[in-house]
Amino acid sequence: MKPGWAIAAGIALGVGLAWWAAQNEAAPANSARARQAQARAEAADPPLYRWRDDDGQLHVGDTPPKGRPYQRLPRQPQAGIEVHGDRD
Repeated sequence: MKPGWAIAAGIALGVGLAWWAAQNEAAPANSARARQAQARAEAADPPLYRWRDDDGQLHVGDTPPKGRPYQRLPRQPQAGIEVHGDRD
């Protein structure tokens, strides 16, 4: 009976290792796909960048500033938000 348990444990260990190895190989492929999808989405609708200069003045532009913290903003407003450029 002991050799049977050893064989069963070996099979279980082998299956577990095979599953673990498959998960580690799939993770980089998924992250690469996610980066590619994000790059395509940004190319279709590039974000805006918002930052403040040394005087505290707010700037918004198409390119991020160098050496300064900034925030990425989508060009399209969130659903449910109305944007009117003609209001004073």
